[in-house]
This record gives sequence, C-alpha cells and structure tokens, in this order.
Amino acid sequence: MIPYEMKDRYTINDLAEIVMLLRSKDGCPWDKEQTHESIRSGLIEETYEVIEAIDQKDPELLREELGDLLLQVVFHAQLEQEQNSFTLDDVCTDICKKMILRHPHVFSTTQADTTEEVLKNWEEIKEESKHQTTRTQTLESVAKTLPALMRAQKVNKRAAKNDLHFLCNESVLASVTECKNALEYAMHMEDQVQIERAMGELLFCCAGMAQQLGIQAEQALTDTTNQFIQCFGAVEDTCMRENRPLESLSRSEWIDLWQKSKHSIEEENDHAAG
Repeated sequence: MIPYEMKDRYTINDLAEIVMLLRSKDGCPWDKEQTHESIRSGLIEETYEVIEAIDQKDPELLREELGDLLLQVVFHAQLEQEQNSFTLDDVCTDICKKMILRHPHVFSTTQADTTEEVLKNWEEIKEESKHQTTRTQTLESVAKTLPALMRAQKVNKRAAKNDLHFLCNESVLASVTECKNALEYAMHMEDQVQIERAMGELLFCCAGMAQQLGIQAEQALTDTTNQFIQCFGAVEDTCMRENRPLESLSRSEWIDLWQKSKHSIEEENDHAAG
C-alpha cells in the first residue's frame, strides 16, 4: 500500500503524481505494464466520449469525460518521463509557447480584427513553424489516423486554400457527378476493384463538396445516420403495432412508411432546433 493524502480538491500536479505512483515499483500491476501502444485506443475512446458529452449538452458528464481524457495525456507524458525523454511540464511549456506564437494579435503587435484574419495568420505561422514550403507538405501533414471523412475534408480545405479554379463549387459538383457515373459503370461491369476505387473517389468528392458549402461532412453524416436509425425505428414500430414483420412490407409500402416517418422526424427535429 502506498500512503497518499486525501484532499477535498486536487490539481493536475496531483494527477501526475498519482500516475507516477501507479507506475512505480509498488504500484498497480496493470498500470506498470502499459505502453503508448497498449493505451492508444483508450485515448481515441475517451476523446469520442468527450464529444458525446458535448453533443448531449451534459456539463456533469463533460466534466467527468474531460478528466478521463486528461488522464490519458498525463499517462502518456509519464511514460516518456520514465525514458528521460520529456515531462508533463515540457508538454505544457510547448503548448503555451505555441499559443503565444500563434496569437500575435493578442500577445504582440500583429493586427487581426476578424476571425478570417486570425485563421489566416494561424495557418501561415503553423506552416512556417513546421517548415512546410510546399502545398503537398501541408496535405501530407493532415493526420492519417483521423476519421476518413474528416481527413478527406481537411485535405480538400488545404488544397483549396488559394481558391484553385478546379475546386470551385461547379467543378466539385461536376466531379461528384463524374464519380457517380464511374461507379455506375463499374457496377455494370461487375469490376470489384473499380467499384471500390470509384466509391472512394465519390466519397472524397462529396467531402470536397461539403467543404465548399461550409458543411462539416463528419457531423452531417452523423446526423443523417442518427435520422436513419430514427426512421427505421419508426417503421418497425408501425409494423409491430400492426402485428406484421418488417420483411412482409412491399417496396411501395416500405417507401411510403419511410417517407412519412422521415417527414415527421424532420419536423420534430426542426421544431426542437427552433
């Protein structure tokens, strides 16, 4: 047993000490065995749980999930401290320096009166600090581990930074249509390799279209998926009330029930949002 003072309130320094003790000789067997790789998935899961708490507008849940996410940060920093690589203080130092450097309109004499000017300065400073001298380098720096749709939109955004003419609304929409046609042809030819390639290109073009329209593709797809589940549930509830299985519906019956459910759910959602 490791004696530890119980307090009414703790700080991030206390958390760092607790993690260090858990990793110590007399600490927790499980914690001592962990590596960056073994807890990698936990970092992803905790991040999504924070997002879910935000979406639910639940402050208590958000407070808890932010703590879980912070634990992940502290744990990874502790692993590196044990290797004499860097410490949690080094992590805090780096991010503080970055925030000061990338906000010259606050901490220096640079003028930036609008959000657009702030973002422009941020990107320019970021590229300079990361020694990115070509557009390709800025595209390659988008994390490959991002959700595919989110990464596609971010790559599209960076590619279009200088308003390239082939990335205008009309051109992107034409590309979506072209990819759709290519997918239909590949399906007609029953060419699985080409089907997969065409589907990927269609999804990428749709992400680009979302970027051009100022829509967050990841959120739009999440909302649509949620609505799909709601509609499916509504159709199934109707069938259960009528004491008939889903598979007994004809195509026309299914479409009719689906459209009615979709319209009703959209009205409810619009009312709740308004």
